[in-house]
Amino acid sequence: MVNFNSIKELIELAKERNTSIGKITMEYEQEHSFDSEEHMLKSMGDNWRVMQESIERGVSNRDKSLSGLTGGDAIKIYAHRDNSYTGQTVMTVAASAVGVSEVNAVMGRIVACPTAGSCGIVPAAIKTAAEKNNNTEEEIVDALFTAAGIGLVIEANASIAGAYGGCQAECGTAAGMAAGAMVQLGGGTPDQVGHAVALAIKNLLGLACDPVAGLVEVPCVKRNGFVAVHSMVAADMALAGVESVIPVDEVIDAMDRIGRSLPRTVKETAEGGLALTKTGKEISKRVFG
Repeated sequence: MVNFNSIKELIELAKERNTSIGKITMEYEQEHSFDSEEHMLKSMGDNWRVMQESIERGVSNRDKSLSGLTGGDAIKIYAHRDNSYTGQTVMTVAASAVGVSEVNAVMGRIVACPTAGSCGIVPAAIKTAAEKNNNTEEEIVDALFTAAGIGLVIEANASIAGAYGGCQAECGTAAGMAAGAMVQLGGGTPDQVGHAVALAIKNLLGLACDPVAGLVEVPCVKRNGFVAVHSMVAADMALAGVESVIPVDEVIDAMDRIGRSLPRTVKETAEGGLALTKTGKEISKRVFG
């Protein structure tokens, strides 16, 4: 049977079998869910189609959320990509991530990967990488399984919930998942996948979860765009040969300890941070009366 409790073990299994982390993850899921490989590949392919649909809707979305706080920003970012400082690729991934998060805010269909609050990061990063590298759907699905394996380890050893570990748990985990998947799509090694995960997460450690009015909109929607770009930089660094000084599993352990030590005011309670600014309180009063 395939078993792993750490990213290091995932990497070692992939290297021993001369395969991808995604294929190790899929084998693990098969054994624990008693599902067929055919059905699992189909399910992940269906997830990928939903991700693409949410990006397509997102970058043309003009609908506002029920609160009126978000909606219509992804289309602005996408339109600005030709005149941007950062270039087309960066602005496209940012627009895509914000767009998916806006789709979530208007109750559209998304894939929570790993959570609804961080739903734009992995799809935007993978779509951008796949288009640049001309990856096949088979390669994309395998990369999604790699992202899933990374998420499984983080959930087991830290948390993916903002209410437990702050936004480092949600957007931080998504950044690690996205960076690792992008490295694989770019032809990187399992070791480079691990370094990308570490680089992505450790620069988001301690990130507060302070949603204004308790809604997953401000700063969450735009944060998806920033973090998707962050994951891309982590992937590029790893592919360039940059290594994380702190091993990835120790980074995840630090994430857990930091998450547990954060005050409850910045753990999705809307009792601190941006939620308690003058404007944040005015918005809460306007929305809820």
